[in-house]
Amino acid sequence: MRIHKTVGSERNLILRARLDNGLRKLLTHSSPSLEKLYDAMTYGVFEPGKCLRPLLAYSACEAMGGQFDAADGVACAVELMHAYSLIHDDLPALDDALVRRGKPALHVAYGESAALIAGDALQALAFESLAQPSAVSAGIRLQMLAVMARAAGPAGLAGGQFLDMALAGTRPTLEQVAEMQRLKTGALIEASVVMGAMAGGATVETNRFVALRKYAEQIGRAFQVRDDILDVVGDRVALGKAVHADQHADKSTAVSSLGLEGARHYARQLLLGALTALDAFGPEADALRQLAHVVVERDL
Repeated sequence: MRIHKTVGSERNLILRARLDNGLRKLLTHSSPSLEKLYDAMTYGVFEPGKCLRPLLAYSACEAMGGQFDAADGVACAVELMHAYSLIHDDLPALDDALVRRGKPALHVAYGESAALIAGDALQALAFESLAQPSAVSAGIRLQMLAVMARAAGPAGLAGGQFLDMALAGTRPTLEQVAEMQRLKTGALIEASVVMGAMAGGATVETNRFVALRKYAEQIGRAFQVRDDILDVVGDRVALGKAVHADQHADKSTAVSSLGLEGARHYARQLLLGALTALDAFGPEADALRQLAHVVVERDL
């Protein structure tokens, strides 16, 4: 299915409907004894979020001339992995956040042990989504599994979360903050674009594939910088979570390193870098360009 001429909010609604349909299939169970676990998993996944990573996967697939159905497994996988990371990030042992996207964090609603297990289950389900038979060849799916594993492990989410905790209370350099953000946030955003492009038929290390990877690297960093800015100037109700949390926890952020205006300037530079990376593409990458603006200009 191609919806190249459908743009903006209408296009995103169509893609989110595809995503929700795929997620609900993955979260269907037949064991009454596991009902509470699946309820907790569903609670953690179906939150009123931006679905940025699935939209990036679909849009990268489209930019390479692929069909949206080829990216369904990728879109579900990156949303499941993202949900897992938020659930674990909120746990008392890490950020101890009580609210996520305007409602009680999963560990508040279901208990800490259920949240821990639900997060583990969602991570496993993300890999299942990538591995299951689809319009993408088995060889490409195997490559995608490697990309996802790297994004989830010490070279990605896990490493970034470790650095986030390790740097708290210190005065790190901008380079240290950038490394932490690249791993904790940027790695999964980059993987979403890379796997979406692979689903669309991209050959690794071609000029267009390298350009998409550069784009993803820039917006991955920009996303976290904008998060740091919103933690200072954002509205608690609009964000659906506490503000000034990084400052209270003495976390290392772009704002703590550069100041508020410096962080804003840095985000604009990253946006320009992302858009420049797409110069090799025509209108087929317009959705990616739009998403880059959303990342830097969003209010939640």
